[in-house]
Parts: sequence; structure tokens; C-alpha cells
Amino acid sequence: MTDRLTQLQDAVDQMATQCFSALRYINDHHDYVPLSGEPKVTPDEGITIDDPATFQAAQTELARDLIVKCKQVEVLITSLPGIGVSEEEQEGRLRNLEAMAREAEEERKQAAEERERAREKLEKVLANLRRV
Repeated sequence: MTDRLTQLQDAVDQMATQCFSALRYINDHHDYVPLSGEPKVTPDEGITIDDPATFQAAQTELARDLIVKCKQVEVLITSLPGIGVSEEEQEGRLRNLEAMAREAEEERKQAAEERERAREKLEKVLANLRRV
């Protein structure tokens, strides 16, 4: 699982790709309806024009997909740490986390020392057993 900031960057990248794809679809499949007073433009060869119902349905689906992705980005943004938290509160949290890390390191050192003492005792016991 990636961190939230990476998830946010991925979601924004996906949203940009969806926007590009939607614009490209619209550009490639729309009917070349002339503006008032202009002649109708014929599309380039190889471009297929969708019928109005299909084109409208595709536009609706593309818009819905973009809205869903925007909501996902919004959820990720609101879940970022620090949003709605003052700088002092963030610094306090960091100090608290640093203190917890120091305590955990001290506990780790004590456990390592205890393990070393137990190993030494075990070696003495084994040495005595070998003599017997």
C-alpha cells in the first residue's frame, strides 16, 4: 500500500489522462455541425462520427467518470495529515512521535541487552553440561 500523497498524485495523473481521453473522444467523434452561416465541414478520413444518441451517452459516461475521479481526489486531499491542523499542533504531534520513537529505541536496547545476558547464561549452562 502506498502513502496517501502518492495515491493523490496517482489519482491526479489518472484524472488528467481521463480529461485528455474525453476531449480526444469528443474531438474525434462529434458531428461537424456548422455554426450559423458557415458551410458544413467534412471530417478527415478514418474518423467515425457517432450518431447523436451514442455520442450523448458517451459524453454522459465520460462526465460521470470524471466526477467520480474528482471525488476520489477530494477524499484523498481531505485525508492528508495536516489538513485543518495548525502548525503548532503538527509540531506538537512531531515532538510526541519523536518521544515515542526514543522510548521504543530505549526498549529495543534493553531487550537486546537482556537477550545478550540470556545468551551468556545459556552458554555457561551448556559449557557446564559439556563438562559433565
